[in-house]
Amino acid sequence: MSLIKLPFTLSSLRKSYASGVKPIDVVGEVYQRIQQLQDPAIFIYLRPKEDVVAEANLLPAESHGLPLWGIPFVVKDNINVEGLPTTAACPDYSYIADKDAFVVEKLRKAGALLIGKANLDQFATGLVGVRSPYGVPRNATDPELIPGGSSSGSAVAVAQKLVVFSLGTDTAGSGRVPAALNNIVGLKPSLGSLSASGVVPACRTLDTLSIFAQNVEDAYEIFENCCEYDHNDAYSKQVKPGKIGKCPSQFKVGVPDKATRIFFGDSIQAENFEQNIERMKSLGAVIEEIDFSPFYAVAHMLYKGAWVAERYTVIEELLRNHPEALHEVTKKVIGAANQFSAADAFRGMYRLKELESIAKSKLAMVDLLCVPSIPTFYTLKDLEHDPMTPNNNLGTYTNFVNLLDLCALTVPSSCRSDRKPGSITLIASAGRDSYIATIGQAFMGKQADHHDTEISKDEFKIAVCGAHMSGMPLNHELVSRGARFLEATYTLPNYRLYALPGGPPHRPGLIRVKNGSAIEVEVWALPKGEVGGFMEYIPSPLTIGTIYLENGQYSHGFLVESDGVGNADDISHLGSWRKFQLP
Repeated sequence: MSLIKLPFTLSSLRKSYASGVKPIDVVGEVYQRIQQLQDPAIFIYLRPKEDVVAEANLLPAESHGLPLWGIPFVVKDNINVEGLPTTAACPDYSYIADKDAFVVEKLRKAGALLIGKANLDQFATGLVGVRSPYGVPRNATDPELIPGGSSSGSAVAVAQKLVVFSLGTDTAGSGRVPAALNNIVGLKPSLGSLSASGVVPACRTLDTLSIFAQNVEDAYEIFENCCEYDHNDAYSKQVKPGKIGKCPSQFKVGVPDKATRIFFGDSIQAENFEQNIERMKSLGAVIEEIDFSPFYAVAHMLYKGAWVAERYTVIEELLRNHPEALHEVTKKVIGAANQFSAADAFRGMYRLKELESIAKSKLAMVDLLCVPSIPTFYTLKDLEHDPMTPNNNLGTYTNFVNLLDLCALTVPSSCRSDRKPGSITLIASAGRDSYIATIGQAFMGKQADHHDTEISKDEFKIAVCGAHMSGMPLNHELVSRGARFLEATYTLPNYRLYALPGGPPHRPGLIRVKNGSAIEVEVWALPKGEVGGFMEYIPSPLTIGTIYLENGQYSHGFLVESDGVGNADDISHLGSWRKFQLP
């Protein structure tokens, strides 16, 4: 069976396996594609084909219990793989790993097949993808463009459809910039959600693994398989990933206002971003323009402040005793740490807290941010003339994310008018990975399937009819607790809707009657562990009861006590709190 045209996605490989294809067949196709591409700079270490075939033959005959059975992947070469060298793109730093990195071990135990270790900007320092003694991977969309970094090889391997997914890292944008430049998805999860055990640090307090894939659902499924607390990683956190759900019918999206958008003169990139904003509006987004100056100020601190000294701790011995081992640009960037003092570090921390307060107050106004993934494009020739400025510019919309402890997701959009890849990055507070994945998946044109919208045993279904609906003032109380949108629907025509006195925020009251109206509601799935914390903020006379829906189903939801509507206005004729809220 020919696999030449087989899309390398989780769903396509699973369908092929179900039809009789074997993992060794897929391994053969992987190496055939690598040979045909003729781009050796993608890999620093490519495993011998016979080793991967032998590993594939050790897989059980059936995939039961192995969610990633027979799925090929690569990892960035600052991530340990047992028995293989880890170089971080510096031959003099190389060592043989005595065990798999925590996340790599989980992937392999789930049945995934490691193909090799991918090229990177040395010591994960750079967003350009050209700072490596092992060559420069070719950009998958245009060989004249830089591939982006630091996770250059990991991104190109997925973009060229050599593997289904790959692991990178992300401190300043290394999981997002290469995704944008190579027209793929890049998931940068919440800090601490993926263990960094067995990963060469860049800035240990800011590092996270990242995931590249062809689509959002694949990237997020890999995230779910890897997300587990690791007691051996001091920066690991207890994070329970939510599920991707349906896109809410309305949600607030913050974008940089026109006065603070930065494209470095690239009018085509500016035009593409406007088109992407219109695409977001078509999904139900209410756009809120934000002064982005505080975010840029935070971004500036990553390489122009004392945080560069954190990178110095990783290669201090090399810089002192073997500076010739380092790439010249890497040495210049990290060597600048000598100009900062401990006092500078504390001043930086104080300033960051000040900016964080301002930035997060703006973020609290919306459900998520949407920014251009990159402000413009650069060619390999551009980097020959100036190796520093393009790198600095590429971090415009990425450098602040980890400093502010946010999660992010880069997704492709329609191409620019000059056929370069379009892209946006969605950003939200830590722990809201599933929310931005839901929006990102909808943006790419695919809704969650039925399985993803069913209630699990760990979830509590709740219907809301007012300020907690998507795009409304209190929706964040659901989203911040990991709730996911299920559907927008109506009640049976046995309810009356009241506008209760008080506020802001203004709230409705829903009460069941014999003859009433059908009222618009949204149904959400809330993790059961969050129900108590959510209910704590629900004031009298509101209460929780059973709400009967027009489709014959029912849900827990907000009702109002009968004696709480005495002075309230009956707005049942509108059928919707949203209509009442319209100016």
